Amino acid sequence: MAKIKPVKRNLDSYTIRGTNTVVKPGDYVLLRSPESDTTPYVAQMKKIQIDNENNVTVCLRWYYRPEDSIGGRKLFHGAKELFLSDHYDFQNALTIQGKCMVHSLKNYTNLEKIEAEDYYCRYEYKAATGVFVPSRVRVYCKCKLPENPDLLMVECEECKNW
Repeated sequence: MAKIKPVKRNLDSYTIRGTNTVVKPGDYVLLRSPESDTTPYVAQMKKIQIDNENNVTVCLRWYYRPEDSIGGRKLFHGAKELFLSDHYDFQNALTIQGKCMVHSLKNYTNLEKIEAEDYYCRYEYKAATGVFVPSRVRVYCKCKLPENPDLLMVECEECKNW
């Protein structure tokens, strides 16, 4: 007898197991790593589906941390910096542990208080090739490095830039 293929339908929202937190497509979420002692992964939910066996899966667009990219973490990468990747896949919804927020660098630096769930992104990352978009960002003064919001910026006495 042939096995019946599960039929999937889209859901408008999902309540994270063990919480009252509701997530919807477009939300940024924290996902459990298979290694329990590591920081959670970050992704944006694109779609929520349930099959006829009540298995809920989510389509995700992943964010990479600098250390997970080709080239690794650089001096100018902030602790909360992420790269929006072109990597999509489906995961079981049970791996979602909470919501977070991914800001632009400008909005992140304007936050009055940065919470544990706040991150920022200024690059897109092509996972297969290691290419960053944009390939260049504004650099500063003598150090010739992009802004790192974790470091104090001071005014240069020569060029008057911060």
